[in-house]
Amino acid sequence: MNKGIIHITLVVLMGLNTLFAQDWQQDISKAKEIATNENKPIILVFQGSDWCAPCIKLDREVWSTDFFKNYANEHFVMLQADFPRRKSNALPEAQAKANAQLAGMYNKNGIFPFVVVLDKNGKVLGETSYKKMSAQAYVEELNRFIK
Repeated sequence: MNKGIIHITLVVLMGLNTLFAQDWQQDISKAKEIATNENKPIILVFQGSDWCAPCIKLDREVWSTDFFKNYANEHFVMLQADFPRRKSNALPEAQAKANAQLAGMYNKNGIFPFVVVLDKNGKVLGETSYKKMSAQAYVEELNRFIK
C-alpha cells in the first residue's frame, strides 16, 4: 500500500475517533455553563476507573458505545468525578479536591458507580447506578428523570 494512502487513512480514522469521542467535563462550573448555554441536563458520573468492576462495566457497556456517545453529544453534558486508587492513575491534587467536593454534595454514601442526573443549575433530578442493560435502555433510564 502506498504511504500516502496509509497516511490519509490514519488521518480519517483519527478524525472519526474524535467525532465519536465522549466529551467529559471535569469541572462542575464549566458543566453548568455548557448546560445553560445548550439547555441540557448534566449527567454526573462517580467512578473508580481503575478498581471498581461495575464502573468499568458501565463504561464498556454504556459510556463507550457509539450509540451513547452520539446521543450524549446531542442531549447531555457529561461530568466525570473519578476516584482512581493506583498511584500511576492519580489525579492532580486540584482535581482530586474538586471530585471530593462533588462527592460531598452529591454522593455522601460513597456509592460507585453512582450516576446523578442534574438540571443545568445542579439540582438533582434523579440517581441511578450500574444496571446490566443496553446503552439504549440506559438512555431511557436517564431520560426518565428529565422533565
